[in-house]
Amino acid sequence: MCRLIVATGDFRAADILAAAEAMSCGRTADHDGPTNVHPNGWGAVWRQSDAPFGLGRHRDVRPLAESSHDSPVPHLSTDFLAVHARHATLAKNHGPQFTHPLERDGSFPWLFLHNGFQPTVHRLLGMESSEFDSREYFDYIVPAGARRLDEQETLDRLNAIPRGGSSGNAIAVNPYGAYVIHWTSPDTMAPRYFGMFRLQTERSLVISSEVIPDLAPADHWEPLKPDSVTRIPWTTGSSPHNRYDLEGAPTHAHD
Repeated sequence: MCRLIVATGDFRAADILAAAEAMSCGRTADHDGPTNVHPNGWGAVWRQSDAPFGLGRHRDVRPLAESSHDSPVPHLSTDFLAVHARHATLAKNHGPQFTHPLERDGSFPWLFLHNGFQPTVHRLLGMESSEFDSREYFDYIVPAGARRLDEQETLDRLNAIPRGGSSGNAIAVNPYGAYVIHWTSPDTMAPRYFGMFRLQTERSLVISSEVIPDLAPADHWEPLKPDSVTRIPWTTGSSPHNRYDLEGAPTHAHD
């Protein structure tokens, strides 16, 4: 089980990272979940014009509170940042290959951050058993060749997952935009833990697994609509060498 936060607009990256750290240490915990501390690594995705496909990324297997100073994230100047703090559900799934953001390479890449446990989704991929549920969930909910996520199609896919998991909360990012998936299995034992919250100001939008008082008082936050997919678009290509049209097809930029 993990904690997620994403910000877009005009914000300080150091503030968003500090909010993720507070969640990872349990300082903002107010829920019915199985854990308050998320020590099994962390990662981030952000917009960066000179990065491959216009997306910077960072992964670290150490606890966020112990290693954030070794990352570029506190010093970023960007209009989009997503951070993931991890608590591995299964002890065997520790290490760099399990640290988010998960990544799909190719001519149209995706990066993926997940909070929840999806031990049954492998069945929908034709697999006999699960090897790493978040990777399998990524492959299922963002099908091969997808350029964007349609809300109703995504919800239909979520509702088709066999019972036995917890949450499909996730942030999916591609070179054209990002999507926040807010969905929890109806039979989850911790519905408050998998709630998400939205902070809208004149300058920015923040969506988080927990209310963060250091960003704004609690009464400024509102619950994110459950069973929803929030699209966070950007209207220009992330990089002058990696521009995409509205359908996600690559176009050629000229100096």
